[in-house]
Amino acid sequence: QLHLVESGGGLVQAGGSLRLSCVASGFTLDNYNIGWFRQAPGKEREGVSCISMNDGETVYTDSEKGRFTISRDNAKNTVYLQMNNLKPEDTARYYCAADRWITVQHMCEHGNGDFHFWGQGTQVTVSS
Repeated sequence: QLHLVESGGGLVQAGGSLRLSCVASGFTLDNYNIGWFRQAPGKEREGVSCISMNDGETVYTDSEKGRFTISRDNAKNTVYLQMNNLKPEDTARYYCAADRWITVQHMCEHGNGDFHFWGQGTQVTVSS
């Protein structure tokens, strides 16, 4: 089976950090652009950060710049999202997605895109 699995979510106090992982099963991530997305209760899913598998180009939405860092480890078939200085408004379910053809800019602008793969998500809760 081909799928993505997210992990690393949890409950953290404001100002804390978490590192999310997105692992591919059944295929290699180095052929795909990868995006992290999140959906808070009552809100639409939105892009957080995306990374190109070709040249490592990265995209961040404005509120995450300087706090979140996306990276990849092709040897582990994993993409990470390091989240620092977390805020209560970062509370959401975080998803990763993979697509072979969509640009990372387009990917991050479309939180409900019809990408090749979506994971099931991992919950992040930030307490004040």
